[in-house]
Amino acid sequence: MHVLVRGAGVAGLTLAHELAARGATVTVTDIRPDSSGSASWLAGGMLAPWCERESAEEPVLRLGRIAADWWEAALPGHVVRNGTLVVATPRDAGELARFSARTSGFETIAGERIAELEPDLGGRFRHGLFFAGEAHLDPRRALLALREKLEAQGVAFLCGGKEPAGVECFADCTGIASPAPSLRGVRGEMLVLETPDVSLSRPVRLLHPRIPVYIVPRAGNRFMVGATMIESDEGGPVSARSMMELLNAAYGLHPAFAEAKIVETGVGVRPAYADNLPRITRTAGGIGINGLYRHGFLLSPAMAREAAAMILQEERQCA
Repeated sequence: MHVLVRGAGVAGLTLAHELAARGATVTVTDIRPDSSGSASWLAGGMLAPWCERESAEEPVLRLGRIAADWWEAALPGHVVRNGTLVVATPRDAGELARFSARTSGFETIAGERIAELEPDLGGRFRHGLFFAGEAHLDPRRALLALREKLEAQGVAFLCGGKEPAGVECFADCTGIASPAPSLRGVRGEMLVLETPDVSLSRPVRLLHPRIPVYIVPRAGNRFMVGATMIESDEGGPVSARSMMELLNAAYGLHPAFAEAKIVETGVGVRPAYADNLPRITRTAGGIGINGLYRHGFLLSPAMAREAAAMILQEERQCA
């Protein structure tokens, strides 16, 4: 069966991987020559289903629990399984209690344990939550590596709207660009800081009543700081307000971030349905995967497995 996957973000690439693994002929098309500039390119890459459960429905936890294993099997060596650390300043201790009441899979820890996990945060926080079962990856390295693997397996990539003949099924994975009804855009802003004066081994979430922020370590003394959640489908540059909020949060985690270099800012518009849960929908000639919201790398493996099974099961029924 020849399947055309429209969209080379994380949803499209994971679906292409699942289809190719099941023996389908796959072509992926996108308006871009690669994944740069997409919402997936600007993601945090946190495989954190228990943390996300704090503000998400149960399916996010259920579907997301396979993500770390899926990514490790697909791209060995790309997943870092150091867990997630959640902290709050003493004045925001109530936020930590609220967070813990709405999730599971964590250990409540004191300042000494925080210092063991992240020595650079020693003495800065009295209490925290440690989610040992969570993981993270670098989204850009993962997208590039997954595409390289797919190309080596014979998956064709086309850009600029080109589509091949002889396609038997279409899969729409174009995110906010999709014609799917009922989608809304959620604007997420991020920045990347560079400093040799801070070292982190895992994502750290700093809770705040207004904008909870996460800081994810990257290679080269860099840290991704994100992300806002603004109900808007407007792209464009990061706003001054968001920049100040993100920088203040980084400084609140460690004052050395005040001297860090701002090496990148970015804005991604993430597709979401009203319930912020993803859906597989039937379209003319195929299916669509959309509504991954802020959970692209976390939920795309489970959605891709389900969608690939649907596509190939229908082929068998029609044979």
